[in-house]
Amino acid sequence: MNEVWIRGAAMTRFGRHLDRSARDLVEEAVRTSLDDAGVEPRHVQAAYVGNAVSGLMSGQESIRGQVVLRHTGLAGVPFVNVENACASSSTALHLGWRAIASGMEDCVVVVGYEKLYDADKAKSFRAFNASMDLGELARRFGGDAGSGRSVFMDLYASMSEGAGEAASMDPGALALVSVKNHHHGALNPYSQYREEVTVEQVLGARRVAGPLTLLMCSPLSDGAACLVLTSRDFQRSRSGGVRVAASVLTSGRADDLSKRSAVERAVERAYAQAGAGREDLDVVELHDATAVAELHLYEEIGLCPPGEAGRLVRDRVTWLGGELPVNPSGGLLSRGHPIGATGAAQVVELAWQLQGRCGDRQVGGARLALAQNAGGWVGTDAAACAVHVLQV
Repeated sequence: MNEVWIRGAAMTRFGRHLDRSARDLVEEAVRTSLDDAGVEPRHVQAAYVGNAVSGLMSGQESIRGQVVLRHTGLAGVPFVNVENACASSSTALHLGWRAIASGMEDCVVVVGYEKLYDADKAKSFRAFNASMDLGELARRFGGDAGSGRSVFMDLYASMSEGAGEAASMDPGALALVSVKNHHHGALNPYSQYREEVTVEQVLGARRVAGPLTLLMCSPLSDGAACLVLTSRDFQRSRSGGVRVAASVLTSGRADDLSKRSAVERAVERAYAQAGAGREDLDVVELHDATAVAELHLYEEIGLCPPGEAGRLVRDRVTWLGGELPVNPSGGLLSRGHPIGATGAAQVVELAWQLQGRCGDRQVGGARLALAQNAGGWVGTDAAACAVHVLQV
């Protein structure tokens, strides 16, 4: 298997870009990433483009990648359009990794993008909710399932009610996750929200579902991210970069409770592929769609034993300056969550961290990083999960 390297990494600022098109956002990310890699469009052999809901938001279906990349100079190479809920661009990254690892290609671009924000928030929420089994939603909610709000928040709220998790899912721990990630996001010029928040502000914000307040939930966002992948010996890119030590994609167990979760299986395989474990990690980006999700994932990816997730955030283990910083970018809660771009953006952040390019949010001496990105929900599990391990 050939080594796969990230030579270029770039993203737009995430936020509400009402005055910018999806094509405009993608062109910025692709141009900057190619410049970062020292690669010209003519050197690229394929493009893998992740997007989740463009069809529902704008009506653009079928050839989304060809449309947004039309003016980038990449026309003519194979385009692969990838839709896999919030894991769309991390799935695109996995496919690009497979192409180079297998020796089929030597230089590809991976793009993730989304235009999720709309003045009609019900439209955005309907698009979000389409990442679940709509038949099941109709049975649970009736009519226009979940219209006007994200039913994912109900799902995450239910995760906080399990008796075994009560010690780690109390409101104080949940609030600290939001405080931490907004603190990190305030240091990130690409973050949607760059303001610090307090525990009191988080707990006093509007209630969304169960213990979740608005500041414990990721926002609607627009944005794009791009990665340039090459083989180790590709001669037309700059030297250096970050090696992809592991790339794993799993699907969820649906209703089969005899299987472990998609996250647990993906992380175990990624550790084995990278020849590393939790004790070797220096920095993590994970899918904090809500504060509950972050604490839940601490346990699923093996950062702590069951019931101890709250301790990690209270003892500042997962803060910048702690033993294992989690979501130094600000995560989905603060950096934002344009769902088709989120997975690629996580890896952009980690590539920058391993190259020492993150300024005030830099994790000192980072050598090994893990990104976990999940997408959708079916039955009892995430519909998809991608885990990547990066190394310098």
